[in-house]
Amino acid sequence: MAPNLKTDPLRVSFSLFSETIVHAIFPRHGGVSPEPWASLNVGLGVGDSQENVLENRGRIKTALGVERLVSCRQVHGTTVRRVERAPEEDVELESCDALITGVPGVGLMIQQADCQAVLLHDPVAEAVGIAHSGWRGSVGNIIGATIAAMTAAYRTRPADLRAGIGPSLGPCCAEFVNFRTELPPALHSYQVRPNYFDFWAISRDQLLAAGVKKENIETAGRCTVCSPEFFSYRREGRTGRFAAVIGLR
Repeated sequence: MAPNLKTDPLRVSFSLFSETIVHAIFPRHGGVSPEPWASLNVGLGVGDSQENVLENRGRIKTALGVERLVSCRQVHGTTVRRVERAPEEDVELESCDALITGVPGVGLMIQQADCQAVLLHDPVAEAVGIAHSGWRGSVGNIIGATIAAMTAAYRTRPADLRAGIGPSLGPCCAEFVNFRTELPPALHSYQVRPNYFDFWAISRDQLLAAGVKKENIETAGRCTVCSPEFFSYRREGRTGRFAAVIGLR
């Protein structure tokens, strides 16, 4: 029997977030997609059928109680899009890697298979944001760009923000043999052993540098390569994408 997405014990949430929002990071289980995307794949363009992906996204909407999902056609960049009104139907925005909104009932969704989803909630201005941060996002500091966009749009004070760093490539498995050409010198100090890097720590420090308080940052601390309940590109190659979603009730 497929797990109930509302009660799946593998679903990840953050205790720092208040009940004024809905959020979750869903494992790979509880959908309709066949192998190698089994089963809750939310990624279009990875070889799975659109019918399966839309059914899986619909199950996530039902589980969270959101009316619409807005997602990104992710490009590993630093573009942030603002959702200013609820769309008439689910929409995937082109060429962006972060979303912000102050509109209730809209779920902002990031698709993952080792990259981080960083979830943000401003409980004072009542706004949320979510960023897709792979290693290129870390290099470009998409976290800082997302917080800056929330500050400009909603007068967010970074000290008010709550932040959650989701399951993703952990320091145990984040091997970058070409790090000298891929990562700037400022990130080389995050090397935990030869060629392995702690991108959770990089994200935490980028949040701190943007003004988020240390006590308002929560890290899931689960490596997607080590955890078979999540899709992992490094582990599997051809695989699906799992969902991280945040929205205002």
